[in-house]
Amino acid sequence: MTRSRVALFVALGIDNFGSGLFLPLTLVFVTRVVGLPLAVAGTAVTVGTVAGLATPALAGRLVDRLGARAVVIIAQLLQAGGVAAYLAADGVALVVAAAVLVACGQQAFYSALFALIADVAGDGPKDRAFTVANMVRGASFGLGALAAGGLLVWAGPVGYRVAIGVDAVSFLVAAALLAFWLPTPVRVPAEPGAPTAPRRGVLRDRPYLTLIVISTLFGLTVDFFLVGVPVYALEILGAPAWLPGAILALFTAVTSTAGTLALRATGRLSRPAAMLLARPVVVAWCAASAAAVLLPSGARPAYLLACTLLLAAANLISGGRLNALAEAAAPRHARGRYLSAFQYAFTVAGVLAPSVVALFSVAPWLPWLTVATLSVTGGLALRWVAPRLPAHALGSAVR
Repeated sequence: MTRSRVALFVALGIDNFGSGLFLPLTLVFVTRVVGLPLAVAGTAVTVGTVAGLATPALAGRLVDRLGARAVVIIAQLLQAGGVAAYLAADGVALVVAAAVLVACGQQAFYSALFALIADVAGDGPKDRAFTVANMVRGASFGLGALAAGGLLVWAGPVGYRVAIGVDAVSFLVAAALLAFWLPTPVRVPAEPGAPTAPRRGVLRDRPYLTLIVISTLFGLTVDFFLVGVPVYALEILGAPAWLPGAILALFTAVTSTAGTLALRATGRLSRPAAMLLARPVVVAWCAASAAAVLLPSGARPAYLLACTLLLAAANLISGGRLNALAEAAAPRHARGRYLSAFQYAFTVAGVLAPSVVALFSVAPWLPWLTVATLSVTGGLALRWVAPRLPAHALGSAVR
């Protein structure tokens, strides 16, 4: 592995370890340490997060002008400042300011990250680079979350401040690694066969906009898993309190260790074909999970853990391919703007997921049917849009 890849993956690992330490505890910190009521804390953090949604448009232009590495470093410094502001917060104003800085940094980070990974990967298919990056990020975030749990048990309330302090330092260390250890990546040229004529902006590029919508539908599956499965397990099935954590740990363990194996096993499939292969697996996960209500309560924990393997398999098949397809389909002269627009797919999916979870109040099977239907709809849309995307972007991970 080249020095550039080592530097990038180490920086991503440190960054996501720190995020795993504090991000899941944000609201708990604001209520228990800062002392705001839950309703006020939730509103303050939400206002800050919404303010950050304007960032990708600016970040994309900066990527095209300054390069992806510079924007990622700026994003990490913004997040470090935001986390430090949480540490100093003593009221609503600083909590909102902290949330704004963190949200702007996160949106800028993800708007530039895909372009930076592509730059470091160099020529040829980027599927493996995106897959390894996802593995490193997932494993590091999971380790950070585990460390946060141990820290709170060991240090008590002081552990919140320790976690947030380590998170701020992690952003600074990751930024320093990228600034001083990662050589300035060479801009990736267009792949052979890519169109050289300028294409219209992303808002007029209907095939790419369709790809963003498809990515939203696919991304909704994982976001629903993260916020919906705990509700389903605890509120609908009455499962033990430890089960949601065990399910998330299993999913993280599988997706952070088997990514390259899955890529190798399906490497000769085109990117759309691999993503379509994952659709029936998602439907099977939804159907199997919905059927858990029919089982005896004692069998449900093991059964839901087994169901999780289905979603992990679908994510392994399609996760890295989706990022690689979006990167390859973006024209080189406007790649930053295109990939920053692509980031909105995951933002919208995160916003929609709680609404889908709320359907449990109507019927225990309705959210599962909704997720399965949207996944199939995304697959049908992908079949339509694939021939309309640049031909070079559809290639397999192995050439």
